[in-house]
Amino acid sequence: MAEEIKIEKIESTEKVKKNLTVFGQETEFDGELEFTDNLIITGKFKGSIKSTGNLEIDKTAICDVSSVKVNSVVISGKITGDIEAKERVEMCAGSKVYGDVSAGRLRISDDVDFEGQVTMLETETDVDLFSVASDEFRQALILKSDMPH
Repeated sequence: MAEEIKIEKIESTEKVKKNLTVFGQETEFDGELEFTDNLIITGKFKGSIKSTGNLEIDKTAICDVSSVKVNSVVISGKITGDIEAKERVEMCAGSKVYGDVSAGRLRISDDVDFEGQVTMLETETDVDLFSVASDEFRQALILKSDMPH
């Protein structure tokens, strides 16, 4: 039963199309960057990033930031600077992260070089605690944590 619900949620999130921008490996950007959809950096970036969207730092990327404030970020490359993600931060194997991290959820894989402090942000659930049974609430949390973002 849980698998059926999970599949339905994934299909419904795929219907919402967001723009995807990619900074290629030859791209070097220096300055302040603001965007609302999704961005993948594969080249060099220096400056600050502010977004309501999602950010991916590719394994070939080198980022030196004063700050990153996004919805979520997946890091496979190297980033130096403070990161704040409303939803989640994921550090993939082989990544290098030097700076403080604030996030609603945090996943650090094996073989990650991380130096900094972590602050967990409180996130509100979509379920009203007082209107559902405890088993139903627990299941809602499990399904939400398994959803791709």
